[in-house]
Amino acid sequence: MGKSSVPSARSLKDRMLEKEEENFISYWSVQRLKKNQYLRKLSLGLPLAVLIVSALMINFLSGWYREADKIIRSNSSVIIVVLIAIIAIVIFITIFSARHKWDLNELRYQELLKRKEDAEMQQVSNK
Repeated sequence: MGKSSVPSARSLKDRMLEKEEENFISYWSVQRLKKNQYLRKLSLGLPLAVLIVSALMINFLSGWYREADKIIRSNSSVIIVVLIAIIAIVIFITIFSARHKWDLNELRYQELLKRKEDAEMQQVSNK
């Protein structure tokens, strides 16, 4: 037998947006235009970067690896390289996590807009 062109109540309900999703769409439509809030965006990944660098420094300064400890004590320029690496790690993690969060929000926004548009088209076609 042929399928009915009228969608079931379940499939129509699945396509409708919830209140939280509507709130996110309105919030992100404003926030996505404010690309100049660099400090706020960068502060998202800073705690993670500091945590990782702190763990590395504790590991580095604990002296559990004797060979590395000898190299550090014999050549003081290694400390400068380590400090530059630490700064690079913090910058990379901070920027990466800010961009990643931005991309996830943008992807969710685009998906919700598409769902909203599909639901509206479905309602129009049912009338």
